[in-house]
Amino acid sequence: MQELTLAVVGIDFPNADGSNRRSEAMMTLPGESVELVPDPKNKHDSNAIAVISPRGIQLGYVNAERAPYIGSRMSRGEDAEAIFQGMDGGSAFIRVRFGGGAPTLPPPPRSPASAPPPPRTSRRSEPYDPQAFYPDEEGPEWGA
Repeated sequence: MQELTLAVVGIDFPNADGSNRRSEAMMTLPGESVELVPDPKNKHDSNAIAVISPRGIQLGYVNAERAPYIGSRMSRGEDAEAIFQGMDGGSAFIRVRFGGGAPTLPPPPRSPASAPPPPRTSRRSEPYDPQAFYPDEEGPEWGA
């Protein structure tokens, strides 16, 4: 048994039926089953493998570097099961398992506990004057 995490490319391109790949990827939950469908008639890459969501909408393709490897194993009759692994930034990822059984999601990365920010110190040294103008100490968060 072998498991691989693969990038899904082309999620920003529209599908022929008008469905939105990125929206579909964002609605797909980690662990949901996805289908891998070889697309030998693809005009850009005869090794292309489409990634289809649980609702039957194309999310994109397995990246071009891995598609020949995945396709050759599938064409030899190896059992390949795939699940949606998740989104990271603007990219989508799937998890594929060869040799039977369902793929497993890798554990989430451990992020170090962030320390709370230090308290802000006031820049004012004079006594508060209710008639004076005081700008925001950090500036507006919404932009100027």
